[in-house]
Formats: sequence, structure tokens, C-alpha cells
Amino acid sequence: MAAEAGRHAVKDAGLQPSDLDLVILASWTAPPFIPEHAPEAAELLGCPRTLAFDVSGACAGFVHAVQLAASHLTSLPGTRHALVVCSEQFSRRARPGSKGELLCGDAAGAVVLSRRGDPGGLLDSVLRSDGSRASVVAAPGPRGWIRSQKDLPEHATSSMVEVCSELLARNSLSIDDVDWVVPHPGTDVVHRRVRAALSVPDHKFVVNFETRGNTSSASIPIVLAEETASGRFRQGDLVLSPAVGSGWYYGAVLYRVF
Repeated sequence: MAAEAGRHAVKDAGLQPSDLDLVILASWTAPPFIPEHAPEAAELLGCPRTLAFDVSGACAGFVHAVQLAASHLTSLPGTRHALVVCSEQFSRRARPGSKGELLCGDAAGAVVLSRRGDPGGLLDSVLRSDGSRASVVAAPGPRGWIRSQKDLPEHATSSMVEVCSELLARNSLSIDDVDWVVPHPGTDVVHRRVRAALSVPDHKFVVNFETRGNTSSASIPIVLAEETASGRFRQGDLVLSPAVGSGWYYGAVLYRVF
């Protein structure tokens, strides 16, 4: 899945796999054994000698990977194009017959970040961790079946509102200046609460939870791919994407579509 998603993203960016200088694969659902999966994905993609490595961050993996890719692009002169792939097999982590409500999906999404001479693209980002909330969502034991506490919606909402408010204030923006809010939804309850807390108009708040389920770190790049392909998202649109993940990780990215 990771290689296929990456292949589409590279093609849409007008590049060849050989143009990539970096591949970052975000995933927490694959078995946690070596070797990492990114080098194999890069080999399947057609760039076997490109630097490739894995990150986790659970459902916040997209924010984590994008921030790392941006750091490479801005600090290493030889890095021109970076591929961020989020690939999750969430069905591995859902215990069959478990009580509760979990709508999940297996999916992958990818984006390409490139160094540009003009300003734009990735405008700002923030990523934090809070170990005091490590037990809010966890996948313990040899099988790694996921479980969450009842106060997950409260923690998820407050964390996403915090980082969104920080990015908007830091960039002298209001929610009215943002064209689209594309969060990691997690659950229907969480995205309704986040939308209300940030006062986001319904037409600006874009999730695919009803059609794809919770696809963890892949949820944001999948929405970007779908809505860009449909023409709903246009070049230059300003997007705000918050996410939370087990750890506890929480963050957001502010960027323009290119």
C-alpha cells in the first residue's frame, strides 16, 4: 500500500522516483520488528538507494513525518524532494469481538514536499508530546490490540484546539482566513467537537470518516489526494491539519496546496 500511494503522489508531483532524496514512512500498525518498512517501500517504488526511514506517532504520524521532511529540506542542501507516506493496517490492531465502537480502515496516503524558491507551501507546524496521557490510547500486549479510555474525546478535542489556536495566532490568522480544516478525525464525536470549538463552518471542515473510517496517520493525506483530484481543493488554498496520537502526541500543520 505504501509503495502504491507513493507512486501516485510522485506522479502527481510531476516527478520520477529517482528524483526523490528522502522517503519517510509513518506507520504504527505494522509489527514492530526490524527491518523498518521504509527502505523496502522505497525499493518497490524504484528508488532503492534513497534515504528512507520509519516514524510512528500513531495517528499523529502525518504531522510528525511532514515536520521531519521539512527539516531535511531546509537544513540539508542536497535534499530537494521528500516523499511522506502514511500506511496503516488498522485491522491488525482491532480485537475481534471487542466491545465498544471502532470504525477503522486499512489505507495509505502520500504527499511530496519540495524545496521552492518562492514562499508558500508549508507555512508552519507544531508537534508536542505529553507522557502523562500515555494511557489514553494504547495497544499493549503481544497482539497490540488497541484500547482507549472514555475521556479520549476530551483529550483529543482540547489538544487539537490548542495547537490550531497556536498556529493561527502565531501567523496572525483567524479561522476565517483558512480555506479548509482537514483533521485526523479519529471518531465522529471528536471531529464534531473540534469543529464546534474552533467555530469552523461545516463546508470548510473536511473528513472522510464516513467513507473510509479511522485510517490513522493516513487519513489526512488521503483527504488531500481525494479532494485535490476532485477539484474541490485548488492550488494556493490554505489548509490547517491537526492530529492527535497515542503517546500522547498532538500537533498541526498549516500549509498551502500546490
